[in-house]
Amino acid sequence: MMEYELYNEDFLVAVNGIEDESIDLVIADPPYCLGKDYGNGSDKKPPDEFLQWTESWILAVIPKIKKSGGLYIFATWQFSPEIFVFLKKHMIMINEIIWDRRVPSMGGTTRKFNSVHDNIGFFVRSKKYFFDLDPVRIPYDPETKKARTRSIFVGKKWLEIGYNPKDVWSISRLHRIHSEREDHPTQKPLEVIERMVKSSSPKGGLVLDPFAGTGTTVEACIRNSRKCIAYELNSEYCEIIRNRIKKATTQAELPFREQIIPLDHCSAALDGGGGGLFGVRKPDKQ
Repeated sequence: MMEYELYNEDFLVAVNGIEDESIDLVIADPPYCLGKDYGNGSDKKPPDEFLQWTESWILAVIPKIKKSGGLYIFATWQFSPEIFVFLKKHMIMINEIIWDRRVPSMGGTTRKFNSVHDNIGFFVRSKKYFFDLDPVRIPYDPETKKARTRSIFVGKKWLEIGYNPKDVWSISRLHRIHSEREDHPTQKPLEVIERMVKSSSPKGGLVLDPFAGTGTTVEACIRNSRKCIAYELNSEYCEIIRNRIKKATTQAELPFREQIIPLDHCSAALDGGGGGLFGVRKPDKQ
């Protein structure tokens, strides 16, 4: 039975409660320093303060990742150079992924080219990192597959089960009409997060989301047999996560047990010991 934990806490305050080298994968979608409204001032820091804060949580989370583990971090072109250079001092950079949000061509600025992508950095702690391409391969359509079935390609794995998604992911952002859209200014599509979860963590592995938003990472873990620990500062978003997870587990008929930390007692796990369901949360001091 897979399980998950949700903490209505500031991750940077709570991170020391996580055991070192206990996390298989971190998926971080932090504030971008673009002045977005997340119900608090977390995205309204001056640039220098934002970068200092970013470095602080990165340094705090790295020791929590297993030697075989990795980290995905969302950023924008404005700050991804500084963030990625800093991360390269402490981890191994595997990819810079460009998420093409498929923004329609409708007006925009006349003083520069419109920005229609997010920068995603994929970093690992060691060269022996976990990565499984097969679950995220993209199948060829019948016409393309037929055109490539020359004798030299017969039996090739890439032809039979699909090709590498590469490092440009063209996946539509969530519009208001999308069924999975919640009231959040920068919600990520489930398809994007699932690609990370399925390729970069083992089944039964533990995924950490330090800025959970509306719970896309938690849902991706539920759907793909991973455990998850999520932190979200905004209590209203935590309620959205609760409802979203209940809906996802019901629809998928998955044997998951709901284990969400109550908002009025968010620093202790439901088992009463403060150590969390997975044993990676250190017991609270009595």
